[in-house]
This record gives sequence, C-alpha cells and structure tokens, in this order.
Amino acid sequence: MQLETVIRKLLKYINTRLQSLSISVTSGAIDNMEKYRYIIGQISALEATKQELSNLLEDKELENEGTVVDINTKQ
Repeated sequence: MQLETVIRKLLKYINTRLQSLSISVTSGAIDNMEKYRYIIGQISALEATKQELSNLLEDKELENEGTVVDINTKQ
C-alpha cells in the first residue's frame, strides 16, 4: 500500500473520530467535568495529529509535482 493511501485512510478515521467526539461534547452526553476534559484532550491531540499528517501529505504531493522553476534570476 502506498504511503499516501495510508495517510488518507488515517485522516479519514481521525475525521470520523473527531466528529464523534464533537457530537458527544455538544449533545450534552457528558455528565462530569473529568470526562469533558478527557474528550477535549482527545480532540486536541487528534487535531494536532491530523495537521501533521496533512503536512506530510502536502509535502509528498509537492515532491511529486512537475517541474520546479527557479525564479531567482542572477544578473
């Protein structure tokens, strides 16, 4: 399996998990502050992980792009 495919599948899972956690926070299903803090911590960690994976994917996509043009003209 290609690296890009793995990253995209992982991002899809993270997005699904984030949505589930967000719904539990906004629906009032949390009955104490400890659970609330735990879920907010999970959301924070998943968002950071998602950002890092997106950056890796973006770097990989840029690496695979076409020609690089040097605009630094020396005279």
